[in-house]
Amino acid sequence: MTRDAAISRVTDYYEAGTFQSDLADLVTYRSESQNDAPDARSECLRYLKEAMLPRLIALGFACEIIDNPDPRGGPLLIGERVEGDDLPTVLTYGHGDAVLGQEGMWREGLSPWEIVEEGDRLYGRGTADNKGQHLINIAALEAVVAERGHLGFNTRIVLEMSEEVGSVGLPEVFKTYKDRLTADVLIASDGPRLQPEVPTMFMGSRGGTTFDLVVETHEGAHHSGNWGGLLSDPAMILAHALASITDVRGQIKVPEWRPDSLTDSVRAALKDLPVSGGQGPDVNPDWGEEDLTPAERVFGWNSFTVLAMVSGVPDAPVNAISGWARATCQLRYVVGTEPEDVVPALRRHLDSHGFQNVEIRCHDRGFFAATRLDPEHPWAQFVGNSIRETSGDLHVLPNLAGSLPNDSFTDILEVPTIWVPHSYRGCSQHAPNEHVLKPVCRDALRVMAGVFWDVGEKGGPSA
Repeated sequence: MTRDAAISRVTDYYEAGTFQSDLADLVTYRSESQNDAPDARSECLRYLKEAMLPRLIALGFACEIIDNPDPRGGPLLIGERVEGDDLPTVLTYGHGDAVLGQEGMWREGLSPWEIVEEGDRLYGRGTADNKGQHLINIAALEAVVAERGHLGFNTRIVLEMSEEVGSVGLPEVFKTYKDRLTADVLIASDGPRLQPEVPTMFMGSRGGTTFDLVVETHEGAHHSGNWGGLLSDPAMILAHALASITDVRGQIKVPEWRPDSLTDSVRAALKDLPVSGGQGPDVNPDWGEEDLTPAERVFGWNSFTVLAMVSGVPDAPVNAISGWARATCQLRYVVGTEPEDVVPALRRHLDSHGFQNVEIRCHDRGFFAATRLDPEHPWAQFVGNSIRETSGDLHVLPNLAGSLPNDSFTDILEVPTIWVPHSYRGCSQHAPNEHVLKPVCRDALRVMAGVFWDVGEKGGPSA
Protein backbone atom coordinates (compact mmCIF):
# COMPACT_ATOMS: atom_id res chain seq x y z
CA MET A 1 0.00 0.00 0.00
CA THR A 2 2.40 2.66 -1.28
CA ARG A 3 2.54 5.58 -3.68
CA ASP A 4 4.67 3.54 -6.07
CA ALA A 5 2.14 0.72 -5.96
CA ALA A 6 -0.71 3.08 -6.90
CA ILE A 7 1.32 4.42 -9.81
CA SER A 8 2.20 0.86 -10.86
CA ARG A 9 -1.48 -0.07 -10.73
CA VAL A 10 -2.55 2.76 -13.03
CA THR A 11 0.37 1.97 -15.33
CA ASP A 12 -0.92 -1.61 -15.61
CA TYR A 13 -4.34 -0.17 -16.51
CA TYR A 14 -2.68 1.58 -19.43
CA GLU A 15 -0.33 -1.25 -20.47
CA ALA A 16 -3.17 -3.79 -20.55
CA GLY A 17 -4.97 -1.68 -23.16
CA THR A 18 -7.89 -0.92 -20.86
CA PHE A 19 -7.39 2.82 -21.01
CA GLN A 20 -7.47 2.75 -24.81
CA SER A 21 -10.62 0.61 -24.91
CA ASP A 22 -12.33 2.82 -22.32
CA LEU A 23 -11.47 5.93 -24.34
CA ALA A 24 -12.67 4.24 -27.51
CA ASP A 25 -16.06 3.71 -25.88
CA LEU A 26 -16.31 7.38 -24.84
CA VAL A 27 -15.46 8.57 -28.35
CA THR A 28 -18.46 6.71 -29.81
CA TYR A 29 -20.83 9.14 -28.08
CA ARG A 30 -21.57 11.89 -30.64
CA SER A 31 -21.88 14.54 -27.94
CA GLU A 32 -21.68 17.67 -30.11
CA SER A 33 -22.85 20.58 -27.97
CA GLN A 34 -22.52 22.89 -30.99
CA ASN A 35 -25.12 20.80 -32.81
CA ASP A 36 -28.67 21.97 -32.03
CA ALA A 37 -30.30 18.81 -33.40
CA PRO A 38 -32.37 16.80 -30.87
CA ASP A 39 -30.21 13.71 -31.44
CA ALA A 40 -27.10 15.61 -30.34
CA ARG A 41 -28.86 16.85 -27.19
CA SER A 42 -29.96 13.34 -26.27
CA GLU A 43 -26.44 12.04 -26.93
CA CYS A 44 -25.04 14.49 -24.37
CA LEU A 45 -27.45 13.17 -21.77
CA ARG A 46 -26.67 9.58 -22.72
CA TYR A 47 -22.95 10.25 -22.20
CA LEU A 48 -23.58 11.19 -18.58
CA LYS A 49 -26.12 8.44 -17.90
CA GLU A 50 -24.39 5.53 -19.61
CA ALA A 51 -20.68 6.39 -19.73
CA MET A 52 -20.08 8.37 -16.54
CA LEU A 53 -22.77 7.61 -13.97
CA PRO A 54 -22.16 3.84 -13.53
CA ARG A 55 -18.40 4.33 -13.27
CA LEU A 56 -18.67 7.09 -10.69
CA ILE A 57 -21.23 5.17 -8.63
CA ALA A 58 -18.88 2.17 -8.62
CA LEU A 59 -16.16 4.52 -7.34
CA GLY A 60 -18.36 5.50 -4.39
CA PHE A 61 -19.82 8.76 -5.66
CA ALA A 62 -23.35 9.85 -4.93
CA CYS A 63 -24.40 11.51 -8.20
CA GLU A 64 -27.17 13.63 -9.62
CA ILE A 65 -27.78 14.67 -13.22
CA ILE A 66 -29.07 18.23 -13.41
CA ASP A 67 -30.95 19.96 -16.20
CA ASN A 68 -29.19 23.03 -17.53
CA PRO A 69 -31.05 26.22 -16.56
CA ASP A 70 -29.97 27.72 -19.90
CA PRO A 71 -31.92 26.21 -22.83
CA ARG A 72 -28.81 26.48 -25.02
CA GLY A 73 -26.84 24.12 -22.78
CA GLY A 74 -26.73 20.42 -22.06
CA PRO A 75 -27.13 18.58 -18.75
CA LEU A 76 -24.59 18.46 -15.93
CA LEU A 77 -23.55 15.78 -13.45
CA ILE A 78 -22.60 16.58 -9.86
CA GLY A 79 -21.05 13.85 -7.73
CA GLU A 80 -19.67 13.58 -4.21
CA ARG A 81 -17.63 11.00 -2.31
CA VAL A 82 -17.32 11.75 1.42
CA GLU A 83 -14.77 10.02 3.65
CA GLY A 84 -14.65 12.32 6.66
CA ASP A 85 -15.57 15.80 7.87
CA ASP A 86 -12.01 16.47 8.98
CA LEU A 87 -10.47 15.66 5.59
CA PRO A 88 -9.66 18.06 2.75
CA THR A 89 -12.03 18.21 -0.22
CA VAL A 90 -10.78 18.14 -3.80
CA LEU A 91 -13.09 19.28 -6.58
CA THR A 92 -12.47 17.99 -10.09
CA TYR A 93 -14.11 18.76 -13.42
CA GLY A 94 -14.42 17.65 -17.01
CA HIS A 95 -16.62 18.17 -20.03
CA GLY A 96 -18.02 15.37 -22.13
CA ASP A 97 -19.26 17.58 -24.94
CA ALA A 98 -17.18 18.04 -28.07
CA VAL A 99 -17.10 20.42 -30.99
CA LEU A 100 -18.72 19.35 -34.25
CA GLY A 101 -17.36 16.09 -35.60
CA GLN A 102 -16.64 17.57 -39.04
CA GLU A 103 -17.30 14.28 -40.79
CA GLY A 104 -15.85 14.10 -44.27
CA MET A 105 -13.02 16.50 -43.42
CA TRP A 106 -10.80 14.01 -41.61
CA ARG A 107 -7.87 12.34 -43.32
CA GLU A 108 -8.64 9.13 -45.19
CA GLY A 109 -8.92 6.21 -42.80
CA LEU A 110 -9.99 8.38 -39.85
CA SER A 111 -13.45 8.99 -38.38
CA PRO A 112 -14.43 11.40 -35.59
CA TRP A 113 -16.52 8.83 -33.70
CA GLU A 114 -14.15 5.88 -33.78
CA ILE A 115 -10.73 5.46 -32.21
CA VAL A 116 -8.02 4.83 -34.78
CA GLU A 117 -4.52 3.95 -33.57
CA GLU A 118 -1.54 5.02 -35.67
CA GLY A 119 1.84 4.70 -33.99
CA ASP A 120 1.81 6.82 -30.84
CA ARG A 121 -1.44 8.57 -31.79
CA LEU A 122 -5.06 7.78 -30.91
CA TYR A 123 -7.39 9.65 -33.28
CA GLY A 124 -11.00 10.54 -32.52
CA ARG A 125 -13.19 13.49 -31.55
CA GLY A 126 -12.87 14.23 -27.84
CA THR A 127 -9.72 12.17 -27.31
CA ALA A 128 -7.86 15.36 -26.36
CA ASP A 129 -10.75 17.70 -25.55
CA ASN A 130 -11.89 16.52 -23.04
CA LYS A 131 -12.98 12.89 -22.76
CA GLY A 132 -9.47 11.50 -22.54
CA GLN A 133 -8.50 14.06 -19.91
CA HIS A 134 -11.26 13.41 -17.39
CA LEU A 135 -11.01 9.66 -18.03
CA ILE A 136 -7.36 9.85 -16.92
CA ASN A 137 -8.30 11.62 -13.68
CA ILE A 138 -11.13 9.21 -12.87
CA ALA A 139 -8.86 6.24 -13.55
CA ALA A 140 -6.20 7.74 -11.26
CA LEU A 141 -8.77 8.09 -8.47
CA GLU A 142 -9.77 4.46 -9.01
CA ALA A 143 -6.15 3.33 -8.76
CA VAL A 144 -5.65 5.12 -5.43
CA VAL A 145 -8.84 3.63 -3.96
CA ALA A 146 -7.92 0.16 -5.21
CA GLU A 147 -4.46 0.37 -3.65
CA ARG A 148 -5.20 2.18 -0.39
CA GLY A 149 -8.79 1.11 0.14
CA HIS A 150 -9.85 4.74 0.32
CA LEU A 151 -8.74 8.11 -1.05
CA GLY A 152 -7.83 9.83 2.19
CA PHE A 153 -9.79 12.94 1.18
CA ASN A 154 -13.28 13.93 0.10
CA THR A 155 -13.86 14.58 -3.57
CA ARG A 156 -16.52 16.26 -5.65
CA ILE A 157 -16.88 16.19 -9.40
CA VAL A 158 -18.64 18.31 -12.00
CA LEU A 159 -19.10 17.04 -15.55
CA GLU A 160 -20.76 19.42 -17.98
CA MET A 161 -21.93 19.06 -21.56
CA SER A 162 -21.77 22.71 -22.68
CA GLU A 163 -18.13 23.79 -22.46
CA GLU A 164 -17.78 24.08 -26.22
CA VAL A 165 -20.61 26.62 -26.30
CA GLY A 166 -19.12 28.76 -23.55
CA SER A 167 -20.24 26.68 -20.52
CA VAL A 168 -23.67 28.28 -20.68
CA GLY A 169 -25.60 27.59 -17.48
CA LEU A 170 -22.53 26.61 -15.48
CA PRO A 171 -22.38 29.85 -13.44
CA GLU A 172 -26.07 29.55 -12.56
CA VAL A 173 -25.64 25.92 -11.49
CA PHE A 174 -22.64 26.85 -9.35
CA LYS A 175 -24.62 29.59 -7.63
CA THR A 176 -27.56 27.25 -6.98
CA TYR A 177 -25.47 24.30 -5.79
CA LYS A 178 -22.60 26.19 -4.19
CA ASP A 179 -22.98 24.40 -0.83
CA ARG A 180 -22.58 21.05 -2.59
CA LEU A 181 -19.48 22.17 -4.48
CA THR A 182 -17.38 23.79 -1.77
CA ALA A 183 -13.83 22.51 -1.76
CA ASP A 184 -10.30 23.31 -0.68
CA VAL A 185 -8.96 23.18 -4.23
CA LEU A 186 -9.89 22.40 -7.82
CA ILE A 187 -7.58 19.88 -9.47
CA ALA A 188 -8.74 19.31 -13.03
CA SER A 189 -7.45 18.83 -16.55
CA ASP A 190 -7.99 20.55 -19.88
CA GLY A 191 -5.81 22.14 -22.52
CA PRO A 192 -2.35 21.13 -23.74
CA ARG A 193 1.05 20.58 -22.20
CA LEU A 194 3.62 23.12 -23.21
CA GLN A 195 5.82 20.26 -24.47
CA PRO A 196 4.52 16.70 -24.75
CA GLU A 197 7.35 15.09 -22.81
CA VAL A 198 7.12 17.40 -19.76
CA PRO A 199 4.01 17.81 -17.55
CA THR A 200 2.48 21.27 -17.37
CA MET A 201 0.56 22.95 -14.58
CA PHE A 202 -1.36 26.21 -14.91
CA MET A 203 -3.53 28.15 -12.48
CA GLY A 204 -5.85 30.19 -14.68
CA SER A 205 -6.61 31.08 -18.26
CA ARG A 206 -6.89 33.95 -20.67
CA GLY A 207 -10.34 35.31 -21.28
CA GLY A 208 -11.92 35.66 -24.69
CA THR A 209 -14.42 37.83 -26.52
CA THR A 210 -15.66 37.08 -30.04
CA PHE A 211 -17.45 39.55 -32.29
CA ASP A 212 -18.12 40.39 -35.93
CA LEU A 213 -17.03 43.57 -37.65
CA VAL A 214 -19.51 44.37 -40.43
CA VAL A 215 -19.54 47.00 -43.15
CA GLU A 216 -22.69 47.48 -45.24
CA THR A 217 -22.45 50.22 -47.86
CA HIS A 218 -25.26 49.64 -50.36
CA GLU A 219 -27.95 47.15 -51.23
CA GLY A 220 -26.98 44.30 -53.51
CA ALA A 221 -23.91 43.85 -55.70
CA HIS A 222 -23.34 46.12 -58.68
CA HIS A 223 -21.25 45.74 -61.85
CA SER A 224 -17.63 46.66 -61.12
CA GLY A 225 -17.17 48.25 -64.53
CA ASN A 226 -20.24 50.45 -64.44
CA TRP A 227 -19.95 51.34 -60.75
CA GLY A 228 -16.25 51.02 -59.96
CA GLY A 229 -15.01 54.33 -58.55
CA LEU A 230 -18.56 55.41 -57.70
CA LEU A 231 -19.56 52.96 -54.96
CA SER A 232 -17.75 52.40 -51.68
CA ASP A 233 -16.00 49.06 -51.42
CA PRO A 234 -16.96 47.51 -48.04
CA ALA A 235 -14.10 45.00 -48.16
CA MET A 236 -11.53 47.78 -48.49
CA ILE A 237 -13.12 49.76 -45.66
CA LEU A 238 -13.13 46.69 -43.45
CA ALA A 239 -9.51 45.88 -44.33
CA HIS A 240 -8.40 49.37 -43.31
CA ALA A 241 -10.45 49.15 -40.09
CA LEU A 242 -8.77 45.86 -39.20
CA ALA A 243 -5.37 47.36 -40.01
CA SER A 244 -6.03 50.11 -37.47
CA ILE A 245 -6.44 47.56 -34.66
CA THR A 246 -2.90 46.18 -34.92
CA ASP A 247 0.23 47.09 -36.83
CA VAL A 248 1.78 44.94 -39.53
CA ARG A 249 3.29 42.49 -37.00
CA GLY A 250 0.12 42.15 -34.92
CA GLN A 251 0.98 44.58 -32.11
CA ILE A 252 -2.26 45.83 -30.59
CA LYS A 253 -3.03 49.54 -31.06
CA VAL A 254 -6.24 49.79 -29.00
CA PRO A 255 -4.94 51.43 -25.79
CA GLU A 256 -7.36 49.67 -23.42
CA TRP A 257 -6.39 46.29 -24.87
CA ARG A 258 -2.78 46.68 -23.77
CA PRO A 259 -2.62 45.15 -20.26
CA ASP A 260 -0.56 46.34 -17.29
CA SER A 261 -0.49 42.98 -15.52
CA LEU A 262 2.76 41.61 -16.95
CA THR A 263 4.55 42.09 -13.65
CA ASP A 264 8.07 41.10 -12.73
CA SER A 265 6.77 38.00 -10.92
CA VAL A 266 4.81 36.89 -13.99
CA ARG A 267 7.85 37.52 -16.19
CA ALA A 268 9.95 35.45 -13.81
CA ALA A 269 7.46 32.56 -13.97
CA LEU A 270 7.52 32.66 -17.79
CA LYS A 271 11.29 33.01 -18.12
CA ASP A 272 12.88 30.30 -20.25
CA LEU A 273 9.61 28.44 -20.87
CA PRO A 274 9.69 26.83 -24.35
CA VAL A 275 6.85 27.68 -26.72
CA SER A 276 8.23 26.34 -30.00
CA GLY A 277 8.45 22.74 -31.12
CA GLY A 278 6.31 20.11 -29.46
CA GLN A 279 5.09 18.84 -32.85
CA GLY A 280 3.16 22.05 -33.48
CA PRO A 281 3.72 24.67 -36.19
CA ASP A 282 6.83 26.83 -36.14
CA VAL A 283 6.54 29.97 -34.03
CA ASN A 284 7.08 33.23 -35.92
CA PRO A 285 9.62 35.23 -33.87
CA ASP A 286 8.65 38.42 -35.72
CA TRP A 287 4.95 38.31 -34.87
CA GLY A 288 3.35 39.93 -31.82
CA GLU A 289 4.58 42.45 -29.29
CA GLU A 290 8.16 43.26 -30.27
CA ASP A 291 9.52 43.90 -26.76
CA LEU A 292 8.18 40.65 -25.28
CA THR A 293 9.50 37.12 -25.37
CA PRO A 294 7.37 34.50 -27.16
CA ALA A 295 6.22 33.08 -23.80
CA GLU A 296 5.21 36.55 -22.58
CA ARG A 297 3.25 37.18 -25.79
CA VAL A 298 1.08 34.09 -25.46
CA PHE A 299 0.73 33.73 -21.67
CA GLY A 300 1.18 37.28 -20.37
CA TRP A 301 -0.33 39.50 -23.06
CA ASN A 302 -3.43 40.00 -25.19
CA SER A 303 -3.78 38.79 -28.77
CA PHE A 304 -6.18 39.88 -31.48
CA THR A 305 -7.12 37.40 -34.21
CA VAL A 306 -9.23 37.52 -37.35
CA LEU A 307 -10.91 34.10 -37.33
CA ALA A 308 -12.62 34.50 -40.70
CA MET A 309 -13.55 37.20 -43.18
CA VAL A 310 -15.70 37.33 -46.28
CA SER A 311 -17.14 39.68 -48.91
CA GLY A 312 -19.02 38.75 -52.02
CA VAL A 313 -18.91 35.08 -53.06
CA PRO A 314 -15.30 33.83 -52.65
CA ASP A 315 -15.92 30.45 -54.29
CA ALA A 316 -17.54 32.03 -57.36
CA PRO A 317 -16.46 35.68 -57.67
CA VAL A 318 -18.24 37.87 -60.18
CA ASN A 319 -17.45 41.28 -61.63
CA ALA A 320 -19.43 43.17 -59.03
CA ILE A 321 -18.86 45.40 -56.01
CA SER A 322 -20.34 43.65 -53.00
CA GLY A 323 -22.58 45.61 -50.70
CA TRP A 324 -21.15 44.10 -47.52
CA ALA A 325 -18.06 42.66 -45.82
CA ARG A 326 -17.72 40.79 -42.53
CA ALA A 327 -14.85 39.66 -40.33
CA THR A 328 -15.24 37.41 -37.29
CA CYS A 329 -12.68 38.52 -34.73
CA GLN A 330 -11.50 37.51 -31.29
CA LEU A 331 -9.55 39.06 -28.46
CA ARG A 332 -7.83 36.69 -26.04
CA TYR A 333 -6.98 38.70 -22.94
CA VAL A 334 -5.16 38.31 -19.63
CA VAL A 335 -5.94 39.52 -16.14
CA GLY A 336 -5.82 43.32 -16.12
CA THR A 337 -8.11 43.76 -19.12
CA GLU A 338 -11.66 44.87 -18.27
CA PRO A 339 -14.03 42.38 -19.98
CA GLU A 340 -16.93 44.85 -20.00
CA ASP A 341 -14.79 47.44 -21.78
CA VAL A 342 -13.37 45.25 -24.57
CA VAL A 343 -16.08 46.11 -27.11
CA PRO A 344 -16.68 49.73 -25.97
CA ALA A 345 -12.94 50.38 -26.20
CA LEU A 346 -12.92 49.04 -29.75
CA ARG A 347 -15.91 51.23 -30.62
CA ARG A 348 -14.08 54.30 -29.37
CA HIS A 349 -10.96 53.30 -31.28
CA LEU A 350 -12.78 52.75 -34.57
CA ASP A 351 -14.70 56.00 -34.24
CA SER A 352 -11.52 57.95 -33.54
CA HIS A 353 -10.03 56.56 -36.76
CA GLY A 354 -13.04 57.48 -38.89
CA PHE A 355 -14.67 54.04 -39.05
CA GLN A 356 -18.09 54.96 -37.69
CA ASN A 357 -19.64 52.84 -40.44
CA VAL A 358 -18.02 49.64 -39.10
CA GLU A 359 -20.59 47.86 -36.98
CA ILE A 360 -19.61 45.62 -34.05
CA ARG A 361 -21.89 42.63 -33.53
CA CYS A 362 -21.21 40.62 -30.40
CA HIS A 363 -21.78 36.88 -30.45
CA ASP A 364 -24.61 35.48 -28.35
CA ARG A 365 -22.59 32.58 -26.98
CA GLY A 366 -20.72 33.39 -23.83
CA PHE A 367 -17.00 33.22 -23.25
CA PHE A 368 -14.80 33.07 -20.19
CA ALA A 369 -13.14 35.78 -18.13
CA ALA A 370 -9.41 35.91 -17.47
CA THR A 371 -8.11 34.36 -14.23
CA ARG A 372 -4.72 33.78 -12.65
CA LEU A 373 -3.56 32.21 -9.37
CA ASP A 374 -0.18 33.10 -7.91
CA PRO A 375 2.31 30.32 -8.72
CA GLU A 376 3.50 30.62 -5.10
CA HIS A 377 0.07 29.63 -3.74
CA PRO A 378 0.41 26.68 -1.28
CA TRP A 379 -1.77 24.37 -3.38
CA ALA A 380 0.19 25.22 -6.52
CA GLN A 381 3.41 24.40 -4.69
CA PHE A 382 1.95 21.17 -3.30
CA VAL A 383 0.67 19.84 -6.62
CA GLY A 384 3.80 21.00 -8.43
CA ASN A 385 6.07 19.16 -6.00
CA SER A 386 3.98 16.00 -6.38
CA ILE A 387 4.24 16.11 -10.16
CA ARG A 388 7.99 16.64 -9.99
CA GLU A 389 8.33 13.62 -7.70
CA THR A 390 6.64 11.45 -10.33
CA SER A 391 8.04 12.93 -13.55
CA GLY A 392 11.16 14.80 -12.49
CA ASP A 393 10.29 17.98 -14.40
CA LEU A 394 7.42 20.43 -14.72
CA HIS A 395 6.45 23.54 -16.68
CA VAL A 396 4.47 26.03 -14.57
CA LEU A 397 2.28 28.67 -16.25
CA PRO A 398 0.47 31.47 -14.41
CA ASN A 399 -2.36 30.96 -16.89
CA LEU A 400 -3.26 29.00 -20.00
CA ALA A 401 -3.11 30.85 -23.32
CA GLY A 402 -6.57 29.51 -24.19
CA SER A 403 -9.81 29.95 -22.28
CA LEU A 404 -11.65 27.81 -19.73
CA PRO A 405 -14.64 28.32 -17.40
CA ASN A 406 -12.13 28.91 -14.61
CA ASP A 407 -13.84 32.12 -13.54
CA SER A 408 -16.86 30.13 -12.35
CA PHE A 409 -14.60 28.25 -9.93
CA THR A 410 -12.62 31.27 -8.74
CA ASP A 411 -15.40 33.87 -8.61
CA ILE A 412 -18.42 31.80 -7.56
CA LEU A 413 -17.02 28.79 -5.68
CA GLU A 414 -13.99 30.78 -4.50
CA VAL A 415 -11.53 27.91 -4.73
CA PRO A 416 -7.88 27.99 -5.83
CA THR A 417 -7.60 26.33 -9.22
CA ILE A 418 -4.90 23.93 -10.42
CA TRP A 419 -5.06 22.54 -13.95
CA VAL A 420 -2.84 19.68 -15.11
CA PRO A 421 -3.41 19.21 -18.87
CA HIS A 422 -3.07 15.82 -20.53
CA SER A 423 -2.88 16.80 -24.20
CA TYR A 424 -0.31 18.64 -26.32
CA ARG A 425 -0.45 21.66 -28.60
CA GLY A 426 -0.35 19.70 -31.85
CA CYS A 427 -3.42 17.59 -30.99
CA SER A 428 -5.74 19.24 -33.59
CA GLN A 429 -8.49 19.82 -31.05
CA HIS A 430 -11.48 21.65 -32.58
CA ALA A 431 -10.27 20.49 -36.01
CA PRO A 432 -10.27 17.34 -38.13
CA ASN A 433 -7.81 14.62 -37.08
CA GLU A 434 -7.99 15.34 -33.33
CA HIS A 435 -5.81 12.94 -31.38
CA VAL A 436 -3.88 12.26 -28.19
CA LEU A 437 -0.37 10.91 -27.79
CA LYS A 438 -0.20 7.56 -26.05
CA PRO A 439 3.02 8.38 -24.14
CA VAL A 440 1.37 11.54 -22.77
CA CYS A 441 -1.66 9.54 -21.62
CA ARG A 442 0.53 6.98 -19.88
CA ASP A 443 2.58 9.66 -18.15
CA ALA A 444 -0.55 11.62 -17.18
CA LEU A 445 -2.12 8.59 -15.52
CA ARG A 446 1.00 8.16 -13.40
CA VAL A 447 1.20 11.89 -12.57
CA MET A 448 -2.43 12.09 -11.42
CA ALA A 449 -2.24 8.89 -9.38
CA GLY A 450 0.74 10.45 -7.60
CA VAL A 451 -1.07 13.74 -7.01
CA PHE A 452 -4.19 12.08 -5.59
CA TRP A 453 -2.10 9.71 -3.47
CA ASP A 454 -0.17 12.63 -2.00
CA VAL A 455 -3.33 14.58 -1.12
CA GLY A 456 -4.62 11.56 0.81
CA GLU A 457 -1.25 10.85 2.38
CA LYS A 458 -0.31 14.40 3.41
CA GLY A 459 -3.68 16.10 3.62
CA GLY A 460 -2.68 18.96 1.35
CA PRO A 461 -0.34 21.90 1.95
CA SER A 462 -1.83 23.04 5.26
CA ALA A 463 -2.01 19.66 6.99
